[in-house]
Amino acid sequence: MLDRPLPERSQIRRRLPNQRWQIYPQKIDLAQKLAISINLSPIISQLLINRGIETPAQAQAFLEPESIVLPSPLEEFPDLAMSVELLQEAIASQSKIAICGDYDADGMTSTALLLRSLRALGAQVDYAIPSRMHEGYGINKRIVEEFHSEGVKLILTVDNGISAYEPIARAKELGVKVIVTDHHDIPQQLPPADAILNPKLIAESSPYRGVAGVGVAYILAVCLAQQLGETRGLIQPMLELFTLGTIADLAPLTGVNRRWVKRGLKHLPKSKLLGVQALIQIAGVQAKEGGISNLLPTPHSPLPSSSLPTPKSLKPEDIGFRLGPRINAVGRIGDPQTVIDLLTTDDMGIALTRAMQCEQTNTSRQQMCEEIEQEAIAYVETLYITSLQYDRVLVVVQPEWHHGVIGIVASRLVERYGVPVFIGTYEDETHIRGSARGIPEFHVFEALEYCRDLLGKFGGHKAAGGFSLPAENLELVRSRLIDFANQCLEPQHLKPLLKIDAQANFNQINYQLFQQLNALHPCGIDNPDPVFWTPNVQVIEQQTVGKGHIKVTLAQTIDNQQYTIKAIAWRWRDYYPLPQRVDIAYKLRENTFNGNTTIELELLGVRLTKVSSQIFYTASPNPLRATFEYKQRQYTCGIYQNNSFPELRIKNPEGKILVMQPERTIGLLGTSREEAIEVDVSQPQYDSIIQTALQALSYIKQGTENREQETGL
Repeated sequence: MLDRPLPERSQIRRRLPNQRWQIYPQKIDLAQKLAISINLSPIISQLLINRGIETPAQAQAFLEPESIVLPSPLEEFPDLAMSVELLQEAIASQSKIAICGDYDADGMTSTALLLRSLRALGAQVDYAIPSRMHEGYGINKRIVEEFHSEGVKLILTVDNGISAYEPIARAKELGVKVIVTDHHDIPQQLPPADAILNPKLIAESSPYRGVAGVGVAYILAVCLAQQLGETRGLIQPMLELFTLGTIADLAPLTGVNRRWVKRGLKHLPKSKLLGVQALIQIAGVQAKEGGISNLLPTPHSPLPSSSLPTPKSLKPEDIGFRLGPRINAVGRIGDPQTVIDLLTTDDMGIALTRAMQCEQTNTSRQQMCEEIEQEAIAYVETLYITSLQYDRVLVVVQPEWHHGVIGIVASRLVERYGVPVFIGTYEDETHIRGSARGIPEFHVFEALEYCRDLLGKFGGHKAAGGFSLPAENLELVRSRLIDFANQCLEPQHLKPLLKIDAQANFNQINYQLFQQLNALHPCGIDNPDPVFWTPNVQVIEQQTVGKGHIKVTLAQTIDNQQYTIKAIAWRWRDYYPLPQRVDIAYKLRENTFNGNTTIELELLGVRLTKVSSQIFYTASPNPLRATFEYKQRQYTCGIYQNNSFPELRIKNPEGKILVMQPERTIGLLGTSREEAIEVDVSQPQYDSIIQTALQALSYIKQGTENREQETGL
């Protein structure tokens, strides 16, 4: 019945996200013990345990990052002292320094950070950022030779350079010294630079290990300023730029990143950087008031003072979803000089003008992404949907797509199809340039290394990368990537992974719980926003809003009392309307409208309720039946009574039947009960078709109920 390993595909519309839920085990005793020892509520201690924090000492270091005694960066980065010395010499001799940056938010904030700090320290410094459209990522020979012709004596790369062996070798031939500052994965051969600063080259246990490119730039600039004794007025602006770049680049918010970002978020609302002020104003970001009166802990859930948000502080999502995209958009489809001017100007008129340009560019970027995403989906659904389960990777290349936004589209395709995505566009008839995004079990940079002999330039890290290749190699690269994907991925990996912290009921969701979560902030990569789930909720109202979002009102009945809460599901138009009865996974979000603040849900996942599904207990003299298509085959299914127990039966065209009952993991498979074998219906190959059948039945049931309401019967 389920013997053909074809990709899952039902011709029922894509009603629910194709996800795998991973719910953390609830360590109740450990959570209670940790809560008592550090004076936290059990729910917060459970969230800490989920993040690998199980002892009071670990919790103290996490909740109070300023209490950590940091080692000197000069002891951690072997080439940092040499880098500081080279910059000192260049400043003292007034030798020309040139920065080669990158066109993403990390690279542009790094460039602005070093420009501001070096100029303030008396250096002669300029910069260049390669053209995304015409040159692609990283320093190249043209830039090196242009710097040399302008009399540059020292080149400083930021957020790039670790893979640029040939351009840096050319600089050395020309007698130009080079400092590489980067955070991308280490290639097989390091470039012949005078100094290399990369956290991937230091101990994995170092608190500096997770810094992004802007973090390396920040460390270098601070150490240089300290060496020169010129730190007054420099540190705070650099910290703000560090915070912008770190969050926008999705760097892990652990180690020093957590410490410095937490500090930087407090400074940003009152930034002395006019460009940051202008960007906050144009983006409509509102600094959060502390609301201390609402934060008083109950006797059962006391909070440490560190968990109270500082008045008028920003949150990482303010940068990740509001400020960062406006900066990134310019690097993707505009001129990076706009952002450099924005972040280095001391003229409010220029700052506002550049901020408006960022806003307009971001609007264009959003429209472009939407168009390309729809074209890509149509392309995949036509040509590749039946082979994804075999290929385990998606390679999509089309002409006339804008290279600057295809990385965003790649992320959306990963979210939709659950496989690693390599997406590209033709630069001309003979060359392709692209971006890649991975899934947790797939290492993008290692995949690109696996194709090294077929590619031009490439770089990246575990989750993402960029690449170029001769067009004639496209099918060879596709084949090589399929081979790599099949070595490291199993069929069960090919669904987006949703990690869930804990179960919550609607009567537990309130402003007090929301404020308790501040103990974990700032949240981001490696310290994600807490995700909760609630089983068997009822969708009582739903409508599409904006650009394909779903706004819903949900209800849960507890002890004969109904609790309702509103929720939003971003970009879920493909799943509208949602079934009437579902399990949901979500984050808590604050919504302020007309001066009133409420706690709502941001839906991340929805699945049909399994064992508690009321489909099994449909009160009707006739069985509930449906027909559906799965793996390109036609099936029938129904809910039947067997000795007063409801059971689901699924029948294939050959007459073989799968039978399962709610709350049981063992079912029967065969042409008759006498000949049937027992099977574990929780296994993916059975669970998938069961969920598809329940989905089909839920629509039949919902349609019947709607007709009854309309007719009054």
